[in-house]
Amino acid sequence: MAIKQLSETLINQIAAGEVIERPASAAKELIENALDAGATRIEIATAGGGKALLRVSDNGSGMEQADLELAVRRHCTSKISDTLEDIRTLGFRGEALPSIASVAKLSIASRRPDSDGGAEIAVAGGKVLHLRPAAANPGTIVEVRDLFFATPARLKFLKTEKAEAAAITEVVKRMAIAFPQVRFVLSGSDRSTLEFPATGEDHLARMAQVLGKEFKDNAIELDAAREDVSLTGYAGVPTFNRGNSAHQYAFVNGRPVQDKLILSAIRGAYAETIPSGRYPVAVLSITLDPAFVDVNVHPAKSDVRFRDPGLVRGLIVGAIREALAREGDRAATTGADGMLRAFSPGRSGFQPTWRPSTPTTSWTPEASPSRPYQPSTNGYGFGERPQGAFDGLAMPTARAETAAPIEPVRMEEPARFPLGAARAQLHENYIVAQTDDGLVIVDQHAAHERLVFEEMRKALHSKRLSSQVLLIPEIVDLPEEDCDRLMVFADGLGELGLAIERFGPGAIAVRETPAMLGEVDAQGLIRQLADEIAEWDTASGLAAKLEYVAATMACHGSVRSGRRLRPEEMNALLRQMESTPGSGQCNHGRPTYIELKLSDIERLFGRS
Repeated sequence: MAIKQLSETLINQIAAGEVIERPASAAKELIENALDAGATRIEIATAGGGKALLRVSDNGSGMEQADLELAVRRHCTSKISDTLEDIRTLGFRGEALPSIASVAKLSIASRRPDSDGGAEIAVAGGKVLHLRPAAANPGTIVEVRDLFFATPARLKFLKTEKAEAAAITEVVKRMAIAFPQVRFVLSGSDRSTLEFPATGEDHLARMAQVLGKEFKDNAIELDAAREDVSLTGYAGVPTFNRGNSAHQYAFVNGRPVQDKLILSAIRGAYAETIPSGRYPVAVLSITLDPAFVDVNVHPAKSDVRFRDPGLVRGLIVGAIREALAREGDRAATTGADGMLRAFSPGRSGFQPTWRPSTPTTSWTPEASPSRPYQPSTNGYGFGERPQGAFDGLAMPTARAETAAPIEPVRMEEPARFPLGAARAQLHENYIVAQTDDGLVIVDQHAAHERLVFEEMRKALHSKRLSSQVLLIPEIVDLPEEDCDRLMVFADGLGELGLAIERFGPGAIAVRETPAMLGEVDAQGLIRQLADEIAEWDTASGLAAKLEYVAATMACHGSVRSGRRLRPEEMNALLRQMESTPGSGQCNHGRPTYIELKLSDIERLFGRS
């Protein structure tokens, strides 16, 4: 078969298949052109999910008639010269407009601010219909109609109009976050108008426009650098999470990207702090020398390649973890909002009742020096109890229920501590503490699980945890392959205080358990570890997996739900939470406490 040269139209249509995958791809390219032109106002209009109409108007630098003629030719651009080593614009290939023009009906009207008149060009299916002077405002209006009319097969692969419109919305949101100094307006017959007013240099205000106003209250600022790479942005506290990764935004030198390395680094940074199936909210901006990153590896420019990917990943993981250690243990404000909605009198099915009954608290603290104890006179049992009132509580044996690593302390005044002073224990699982301006409800099991895990995590990087020798070794029968997997981790488990050895082909002998866990169900622990190890990728690092082992062991050794705690233990738990990074969520990512401000409580009773 003879080889022949493809026509220019067919070449453009093939290129369009890579660059313009759907209406959102066209919208992205046109918005990038507007931003490169220095626009401060960009308006996007759509119809039929962008398939029938996509119009992008801007107040940028505009083009002359001669520029329009070149703009619809492949590989014609004003953004680079002779090298790809120093790309500082969003577009640079000169492929977007000719690709769109080859598969749609394209018209461009433009005028430079210093010009007396404008010009217009129209192209359909790759053929120029006209190029002529035209009346136009300063800036550029690009209109795309009947996208893919020249390649009908591509239309079959598009999603519904609603889905395509949503994809365009997502593109606009990413661009809006990257350029807060630009006003964006998205409208059309297929959607309600969405507007993002310019916020100047206030990036957090723009993020709040896109991600919701609650993001400002649940975001931790990031500002870190390694060598010649800097990272800025905001990371949400772990308890402020979502059901998918759509709320993770990444930018490299101002370019919105959906790079796998960056998304993986975000996931790694939040390991053990977010439940399975939930995703953190984060906005990251990476700045580095353009020569150290290749933005030309994907037709849509959504992926990039770093010269030193390990450096970038380490920077992201380290910066987020440092931020979470600094202030990530605070509870998300959405927890309190959810509680308020649950208690709202207007909530369907909510029927407030008042019944004189014995309260469910297992302990109420002694009188403080400033408020002498007064016997209850209201008949409901709500009086303060004198010192020693909790002396008769039945406590489990010390070994079986040691609240290690908690050390008992005396109760302090609530104003002195962020998590306040313990006032009660509800249903033998929830600690109620009074703060200076509200109250905190703590899940004792989830909180202590996190504390034990952090102690074990420290041991992995410092010294071996102390263990307790079992008088009679615990023999756990397991399939031979599970025993093989466990023995690979034997040394690492020994560092955590769990000493195991092979006991025949199908059994494991447990000779020592971590002292800090007290009495442990060795059978259950070993079987769970065997199941988890079987799910792991054996090619990944052993050291990284030991943190998962520590998390599992911590869950088995923490204060259980249903155990009554003495007031000293409750306050000690609160104090240690305050000094432990990440204590705002358990190892599975669930919140360990919810804070309710006094103003919120007053709202429940109509007092404000």
